[in-house]
Amino acid sequence: MIKDEFYVLENGVKIPKIGLGTWQSSKEDAYKASLYAIKAGYKHIDTAYVYENEDAVGKAIKDSGIKREDIFITTKLPADVKTYDGAYEKFYESLKNLGVDYIDLYLIHAPWPWTNQGADYTEGNIEAWKAMIELYNKGLIRAIGVSNFHESDIEALIKATNFKPMVNQIRYFVGNTQAPLTRYCQNNKILVEAYSPLATGELVNMDILDNLANKYNTTRAKLCIRYCLEKNTLPLPKSVHEQRIIDNLDVDFKIDATDIEYLDSLVHIASTRKYRS
Repeated sequence: MIKDEFYVLENGVKIPKIGLGTWQSSKEDAYKASLYAIKAGYKHIDTAYVYENEDAVGKAIKDSGIKREDIFITTKLPADVKTYDGAYEKFYESLKNLGVDYIDLYLIHAPWPWTNQGADYTEGNIEAWKAMIELYNKGLIRAIGVSNFHESDIEALIKATNFKPMVNQIRYFVGNTQAPLTRYCQNNKILVEAYSPLATGELVNMDILDNLANKYNTTRAKLCIRYCLEKNTLPLPKSVHEQRIIDNLDVDFKIDATDIEYLDSLVHIASTRKYRS
């Protein structure tokens, strides 16, 4: 079953193949959703400092009674933090917010501040990355990576530190797979995490998916989540509704190769913007 399946990062760390996304979830919603998810069998929850719900996620994990080592926690360094000292400071704040002793996966949220998309912050990213490498070597983080990074952004980190990100979390869904970037990451053994696997809900309203959803006796949403898995990416569907959270884990079916090709052909059926914060 998918809830018991893992990808293995290049350093040997196992990461559950599907996770709960918590972007735009209030503290109350993130708390409830995390509890629903853990009860349903999720072992991976994705949050971020800027979501302002790390404390709620941490409380839910504690209140669930699950052992810390049995849940995989991802959080992120704010995109506007581009200094060595700033990365240290925000990491420890996240650690305190979550109420844990270590973080499983820590990501640079974006290569530039959201208010200045596309600007060159290479030197700042390198400084933050150096801090994250140190925290990783101290055992405070089990794996480190990036989010919304292009090939050139990743190459700059590797060139400066000789340390490759283990993960790149990007906006990825049927019709918008950022194919060149995904291919680069997978060729270099960097796991692609698929945020917004339902195109922030747009794909749920797409009639064009009905034939395949019916063929596999599933829903549009579950078809799209399964597609991400078939493409060897890690989907992070977000919901605050218990039944949808349960449903999003019910993806233990396979999509035929010819149907994958068809889904690959459905370009631009939802918004193709590259980012969301």
